[in-house]
Amino acid sequence: MEDKKPIIKVENFTAAFGDNVVIDNISFDVYEGERFIVLGGSGCGKSVLMKHIIGLYKPASGRILIDGDDIHLADEEQQLEILKKIGVAYQSGALFGSMTVLENVRLPLEEFTDLSPQFAEEVARMKINLVGLTGSEHKLPSEISGGMKKRVAVARAMILDPKILFFDEPGAGLDPITSVELDDLILNLSENLNITFVVVTHELMSIYKIANRVIMLDKRVKKIVAEGDPHDLKDNSDNPWVKQFFNRESETSN
Repeated sequence: MEDKKPIIKVENFTAAFGDNVVIDNISFDVYEGERFIVLGGSGCGKSVLMKHIIGLYKPASGRILIDGDDIHLADEEQQLEILKKIGVAYQSGALFGSMTVLENVRLPLEEFTDLSPQFAEEVARMKINLVGLTGSEHKLPSEISGGMKKRVAVARAMILDPKILFFDEPGAGLDPITSVELDDLILNLSENLNITFVVVTHELMSIYKIANRVIMLDKRVKKIVAEGDPHDLKDNSDNPWVKQFFNRESETSN
């Protein structure tokens, strides 16, 4: 991946809320077309990091570049253009319960483009088809399964044709079969659309299946303690805690 351009650059980044430092001075790049996983134990700051990258929180120090632009220094108009390069599928799906699948997916087109209603609907149907939900357009979120809600969230995240898709715990709350199907969807979209994926998760089976590269955060030191191919880290990391994590070992098993 190093022969490709970094599409995300995180430089000397610190996340803090008041005096509480969550992540302390980390740097890394994410490359175009990469499936990049942010992982670590509970409370290590995975979701906090993602929320900073997509502009919801401002770094305590350091900077974050999206396709060369600093989202936190941009004015309102520039921020909007940067955010159009980003799609986010949240853990819960974050669908509007009173809106159909089609209406949920179409909504960003209505908010951020001048497309005609007819063309916006056609584009939304295409995205719904891409995630395998053709036939569910007129169902409400309450009428579909948890796995289908996640797919709707993915379709909506893709509706503006972003360069980067962020996933926050995509497999959370799903049964193993549905979780595997979601992993397959991520792989298929990655291979066919050349989208960069940034996935926050601690699900080892998903990590091994979809990741090109991972970084691992540790809340005890508030830094990155591992970076690379997850299979290599499983077998060859010189950090005992990293090996425990990737091999699903307790601290008392060695």
